[in-house]
Amino acid sequence: MNTLLVGTGEYTTGYVHGQESQSDKGAGVIGLSAFYQRALGQIDRVLMAGTNGTKFPGIREHLGRVLGERYRDLSTDFESFPADDCARDPEAYLKAMDELSPGDTVMVFTPDDTHFTIGMAAVERGLHVLIAKPIVQTVADHKALIEAGDRKGVLVAMEVHKRWDPIYADARDKIRDLGDFSFYNAYMSQPKSQLETFRAWAGKSSDISYYLNAHHIDFHNWSVGHRARPVSVTALGATGVAQSKDIDTEDTITLAVKWENTESGNLGTALYTSSWIAPKSDVHSQQRFHYMGHEGEIQVDQAHRGYQMATDADGFRSPNPLFMKYLPNDEGKFAGASGYGYLSIEAFIQAAHSVNDGKTTAVDWDGKLATARQTLPVTAILEAGRRSLDANGATIQIDEL
Repeated sequence: MNTLLVGTGEYTTGYVHGQESQSDKGAGVIGLSAFYQRALGQIDRVLMAGTNGTKFPGIREHLGRVLGERYRDLSTDFESFPADDCARDPEAYLKAMDELSPGDTVMVFTPDDTHFTIGMAAVERGLHVLIAKPIVQTVADHKALIEAGDRKGVLVAMEVHKRWDPIYADARDKIRDLGDFSFYNAYMSQPKSQLETFRAWAGKSSDISYYLNAHHIDFHNWSVGHRARPVSVTALGATGVAQSKDIDTEDTITLAVKWENTESGNLGTALYTSSWIAPKSDVHSQQRFHYMGHEGEIQVDQAHRGYQMATDADGFRSPNPLFMKYLPNDEGKFAGASGYGYLSIEAFIQAAHSVNDGKTTAVDWDGKLATARQTLPVTAILEAGRRSLDANGATIQIDEL
């Protein structure tokens, strides 16, 4: 199986604005995961497509330094599109897809407004596709992806690694026994520096709710979506910091969502808040939620696992090796295969192999992966939230999905 990575930014390579990202993902996630899957024999060729080929020499040097020199027996070689001397080709991913065969895989980590076009191009070629959250921005596009995936018999899924976080997964299993859903409150933030990282699209083609709230909305839907549905969304946005940086977007967005328990008709409420104006702190991203059912409650602080350290170079930090473990083992090899950032990619590759081998069908992976069919309510909430913000906080009804 061959794999194409579309998008060469922070999450794929850890390379931002000509240098290593200063976030907790300076070595990237997707590229490293693909290179390790290749080392295990699960992937043959690794291709990478961006819009600016002149970035690739810097990306190769960066990956060679932060991955190739760090890990024993891990090659960072990849085929790049467009060519190194091509300053701009927004459709280079199509040329890369022409190098693939049906049954190969594509992972899309690009600005939100490009997900649908790139994802559909992959599906129509018979390629399995994994798309960063949000999978798309509208229900209409989401339904089109479901239809195309069904027609071509390929996997279409959203990359939401929190499903492989052992604490989140355990909480989801326990939620099943807590009766009707009543209340959910989630918060997720990133520091102000991310406004610069994402300046090219922030407020132009997407917002922080699409980018961050998608995580916890998916977790909530994954936990209760089989027995509750979203009914309406009312959104609030705080402003000021981004605008002071000449970025016309909200600093913090809260979505207030009414849910209905389908069997009893009882109502529940959810608040999903995301922000990209947090100060620099002990973690790159504050992440937590509180869930209340009729028969119990659960609280999770994803950012703090009781693991702390301090150094002269970096000050006080709360590490999270459960996501990605970048330090090699004592043999100098990659030792992060248990991290949920990696496991999310591994699960998709294994599922694609299973479908290609005829052991399963794409539909069999509903509920096991965050497939397009299962995540439709997530897109419905996010789209309604954006519509509410644009309508000065009007309540937007969600039709039956």
